[in-house]
Amino acid sequence: MKICIPIIENNGLKSKVNAHFGSAPYFLIYDNEKEAFEIINNSDSRHMHGMCHPLKALDNKGIDAVVCGGMGARAIQKLNESGIRAYRASAETVERIISIYKEGKLKEITMDNACTDHGCH
Repeated sequence: MKICIPIIENNGLKSKVNAHFGSAPYFLIYDNEKEAFEIINNSDSRHMHGMCHPLKALDNKGIDAVVCGGMGARAIQKLNESGIRAYRASAETVERIISIYKEGKLKEITMDNACTDHGCH
């Protein structure tokens, strides 16, 4: 499974997680099978609210899931249409999110529990 985690800076597994998926400067893609990662620059990180297209930066990366602090219904819908599931995690670092994933404790974000404002995460 390949997990995409929005990050604030490029510090590998020690990177701090960005609360917002679309406006993250970078995405760390963790490959659970290989226990390896890749960092992608989000060229669409600066945009008007609701106008982001983060999937452009992740195209052809084979992402299975996105883990972040929260996500709105429209973003969830776009991800799900691409076969990608979204999960909520409030961990501060990528390292901790991977640990939570391995423990099977990530909570899926669905249309029913999507964020309605930025106060949800």
